[in-house]
Amino acid sequence: MTLATPVLHTARLRLRPFTDADAAPLFALHSDAYVLRYWDSPPWNEPARAERFIAKCRTMADEGTGARVAVDRVSDGAFVGWCGLTGWNPDYRSASLGYCLAEAMWGHGYATEAAHTLLTWAFDTLDLNRIQAETDTRNAASARVLEKIGFVREGTLREDCIVNGEVSDSWVFGLIRREWRPPAGRC
Repeated sequence: MTLATPVLHTARLRLRPFTDADAAPLFALHSDAYVLRYWDSPPWNEPARAERFIAKCRTMADEGTGARVAVDRVSDGAFVGWCGLTGWNPDYRSASLGYCLAEAMWGHGYATEAAHTLLTWAFDTLDLNRIQAETDTRNAASARVLEKIGFVREGTLREDCIVNGEVSDSWVFGLIRREWRPPAGRC
């Protein structure tokens, strides 16, 4: 069962399927050690990783296991980052949310706006009941984004990952349909 990757719009952002032209900005994003300092995998050191990521996005859509979208700023077309739902399970009506934005795009509300828009699509189109997200416990900014869009911190996965050689914990967040509050009007 395929899952068409959506094209979604807000006043400031466009969420769309990845294209081959996204390889360079995607590599720049994922090779930035500061951006990835809380990730459970090291920064990319070869541009081919971006091509494989884009191919994986297409495979997820073809297999119906998720949808990952590139996020652009409407005003100038700048690549902001990406947002996605993975592990979509139509039987359990669940999926996991993830996102990654370029450092220059932080502090403008883009992560909140993009995630909220993708969640609206997910609840309306995929009829989800639960969406889960995880973040390193040191990543306070990501935790704030999740809380702003309605996620509830449900627990801590102790010593869940090794990030840059350090053992780290992760917070698990959940958002269930009956607690979902779509944005008033358009973002």
